[in-house]
Amino acid sequence: MKPHALAPRRGASGPSLAVALGGGGARGLAHIVVLEALDELGLPPCAIAGTSMGAIVGGAYASGLRAREIRAFVGSAFRNRSQVMANLLRARVGRFSDLLFKGGGNPVLLDAITCLDLFWPAAAPETFEDLKIPLSVVATDFHACEQVVYASGPLAPAVAASMSIPGLFRPIDFGGRVLVDGGAVNPLPYDLLFDRADIVVAVDVTFGGRMRERKIPTSFGAMFGTAQIMQGSITAAKIRLRPPDLLLRPPVARFSVLDFLRATQILRHAEVAKDEMKRLVTQTLEEKSRA
Repeated sequence: MKPHALAPRRGASGPSLAVALGGGGARGLAHIVVLEALDELGLPPCAIAGTSMGAIVGGAYASGLRAREIRAFVGSAFRNRSQVMANLLRARVGRFSDLLFKGGGNPVLLDAITCLDLFWPAAAPETFEDLKIPLSVVATDFHACEQVVYASGPLAPAVAASMSIPGLFRPIDFGGRVLVDGGAVNPLPYDLLFDRADIVVAVDVTFGGRMRERKIPTSFGAMFGTAQIMQGSITAAKIRLRPPDLLLRPPVARFSVLDFLRATQILRHAEVAKDEMKRLVTQTLEEKSRA
């Protein structure tokens, strides 16, 4: 499916604004703070594009929730460590017998749609058409080795596919395609928004994060860390070719992709930069208005 053709929309008091939210696992919770900044400025985006965690947060916001409501939901969802682990066990599709009988299969593989149901606000609608804000979600067609952009039809399978990090989630079989994490092809999909708004804001949470200690990472740490390096390289190449109108990088480099149990800390660290982000958005709007 391809995104709906949308004409740029000018806001009541100035240029229209669209937002791209990138992948980055737990770091992507910082997207909530960026959306809070836009809410506080009274600047709801006219379109959103998201990959992986950006698709999850973007989908919740596009459903009509304000950013502070998403923050409250996240705080509640990850407050109880035991409940989080119980929810993850419910989503597990891998079994320890897979190590012996399935050629070393992953015993902790998760079902992305189940995880989405467990950790996504109930307010999310069933289809893209029912969203309050147009949303584009990026996934990767595993067999065709190409980007797939969803902007219509069932919402949950598209978002679940976008977040299906190989090695953690089972690939999604949807619409005749086998789909995995959208970060493999387009970790920061701001290029989907240039024809949709006067100003395109991209939020990158893969930037930085080098470990101070030169120690050997765990197997999971190496797998997800390498994926972040790959996604950062793809994003850097895209920015060199054509940057967004405004690139925001919340200060969450100290956190790992799987630090969901540190959700409150991630949001607190991102919030330190909220005033600066608001200043940059306002400055970009003023410059575009004068152009």
